[in-house]
Amino acid sequence: MSTKTVIKRVNEHIGETVTIGAWINNKRSSGKIQFLQLRDGTGYIQGVVVKSEVPESVWNDAKSMTQESSLYVTGIIREEPRSKSGYEMTVTDIEVIHITSEYPITPKEHGVDFLMDHRHLWLRSNRQRAVMVIRAEIIRAVQEFFNTNGFTKVDPPILTPSAAEDTTELFHIKYFDEDAYLTQSGQLYMEAAAMALGKVYSFGPTFRAEKSKTRRHLIEFWMIEPEMAFTTHEESLEVQEQFVSHVVQSVLKNCRAELETLERDVTKLEHIVGPFPRITYDEAIEFLKGKGFDIPWGDDFGAPHETAIAEAYDKPVFITHYPKDIKAFYMKPDPERPEVVLCADMIAPEGYGEIIGGSQRIDDPELMEQRFQEHNLGEAYQWYMDLRTYGTVPHSGFGLGLERTVAWICGLDHVRETIAFPRMLYRLYP
Repeated sequence: MSTKTVIKRVNEHIGETVTIGAWINNKRSSGKIQFLQLRDGTGYIQGVVVKSEVPESVWNDAKSMTQESSLYVTGIIREEPRSKSGYEMTVTDIEVIHITSEYPITPKEHGVDFLMDHRHLWLRSNRQRAVMVIRAEIIRAVQEFFNTNGFTKVDPPILTPSAAEDTTELFHIKYFDEDAYLTQSGQLYMEAAAMALGKVYSFGPTFRAEKSKTRRHLIEFWMIEPEMAFTTHEESLEVQEQFVSHVVQSVLKNCRAELETLERDVTKLEHIVGPFPRITYDEAIEFLKGKGFDIPWGDDFGAPHETAIAEAYDKPVFITHYPKDIKAFYMKPDPERPEVVLCADMIAPEGYGEIIGGSQRIDDPELMEQRFQEHNLGEAYQWYMDLRTYGTVPHSGFGLGLERTVAWICGLDHVRETIAFPRMLYRLYP
């Protein structure tokens, strides 16, 4: 009698007969022995079929297996130090579920467009599975950090009557007889929630109709957006350092095998522990000019600028105190220098760009009223003004882009591999 289990838990069944539901990842044969590379979503194990030790029907079933064919395989688990997993199965029985013919993604090289057209199948590959496992671990670590640090998860709406920031194109939809938009940030709603619950965070999808084709951009992506009442800009930076350090260290602890599959240089992640270096926008401008960039004070940074700055550090770096004119209307000016705001962008190492943007928010009702007039913010924002009218307090928050963080931790060239079914400028399928 065999026990049903999964590959991830075969270490609990050494010397026992188990049954696993699996797919054939690959196979090879040396005459009287067949080696089945099995995967079940939780891991990989080699199943060894010895002709002289199994009935002819089992041998023939093993022989009929093709790439991505499905089966129940029964056998004895034994330790095998030469195996990556440390274990191997001596196969005693096979129950064929389905024989696959002409699986499109073969072990040969395929172009990116072909792989993206077959994304629903490409996800089954070793690398893509590793990325999805690491993404799931990042999400788990995110929630663990906030849940153990006194934050309450709040879900902002996906359909909104207005924009969170006035700098990005929005997806417009009809909401019965009204205009509405797909959310590009839950931040404004998180500020309202923080006034009720103190420390909150949201985790959900956001949408930006930017016609951008860079390796850092998706149309649909996931954001983690904490907001904290009675919290200064400086205190928020410390939370961000602790948060990112926790996420990276959790992946290192729990996803070593997946990082190895991706051939990630983990030495570049092992020292990602706060505090992180900080430079002001002014210092960044001077640094860039010293590197030969022609960038005047008041311009925002693009990818080449962020990469040049990041190359000077082996940890994420904060760029603080940007000019108010290039930042969102709700950011609090520095009391000692009102032309800059109490904000910071966290730039990831190795050229992965901005992964966090955050600031202290304006809490002065009169100044917020002034910003409303300057930016022509109408009735759709009246509720946001109410947050300053009724019990305003100093508060700060930030947003972390999940997909860019996954790309950085995994060491990927493009964010399209960081989410199961990416939505990009020219891609809505599958």
